[in-house]
Amino acid sequence: MTAQPLTPYCGRFAPSPSGPLHEGSLVAAMASYLDARAQSGRWLLRIEDIDTPRVVKGADQLIMQQLQGLGMHWDGEVVWQSQRLARYQEVFDSLREQNLVYGCACTRQEILAASLPVSPEATDHPYAGTCRHGIAPGRSIRAWRLRVPKGVESFTDRWAGPQQQDVAQEVGDYIIKRADKLWAYQFVVVIDDADSQITDVVRGADLLSSTARQRVLQGMLGLPVPRTLHVPLACDSQGRKLSKQNHAPAFDLEHPLETLQRVWAFLGFAPVAASTLDAFWSQATRAWAQRFPLPDKRQGFK
Repeated sequence: MTAQPLTPYCGRFAPSPSGPLHEGSLVAAMASYLDARAQSGRWLLRIEDIDTPRVVKGADQLIMQQLQGLGMHWDGEVVWQSQRLARYQEVFDSLREQNLVYGCACTRQEILAASLPVSPEATDHPYAGTCRHGIAPGRSIRAWRLRVPKGVESFTDRWAGPQQQDVAQEVGDYIIKRADKLWAYQFVVVIDDADSQITDVVRGADLLSSTARQRVLQGMLGLPVPRTLHVPLACDSQGRKLSKQNHAPAFDLEHPLETLQRVWAFLGFAPVAASTLDAFWSQATRAWAQRFPLPDKRQGFK
């Protein structure tokens, strides 16, 4: 059998410009950066500004300054989702032509009334498919949903281990264009990753539950499916995820090595004996490569 060609590693960091980076977001940034450098791969920067009501003017430039201040330098040109609207429309039109999406008139209250959570602990209600075969007379389309095929989506996350989800049953036909006419995250991230030839997605554990949905859409579009590695979430003293919504402060750039060492320790590594940023990243990259080797570097990397 002829060996498959090696696929060059390509990762990315994709912050939302709703404020400066804090140590919680730096956990994902560091992990994605080290994973790419450990494989001698590319590390891209994407500004996820598709959710325009949450965008803070100038936050994208501040985020880039923060990364560079820590010695984290991306490859290639920065991508802004707000500059890719025509591309998203093109993919949407293709799905619509194939009858793989449909308009939905349901309000949130109607969705809650029509469905039950999949378990007592669940907070999300799967969509019951009310509008799958057409909206009721007198109603108008609010959002657009993907026709999710039946079946269980299984994968192995490089940190969290084996995962599976019956997306059709547990989530239902999910939204790809919102009622406010903005494109949904689950839709645009799949297109962005494919267009950038991303082989590995390294991000926070709060997005692990989104992975099966994204894999379903990747399959429907005939796109490669990246490997994933979801790192633990940093929390505050009250156990809340560090986030801009919870007013997490920007990380300390006046003492960059101390900031990096704290995040490095949170990821479960012993302190690095380094007096410069270059020395820190060199040693951390070697340590990361030993702990997180790729399971398969060849084409067909899902």
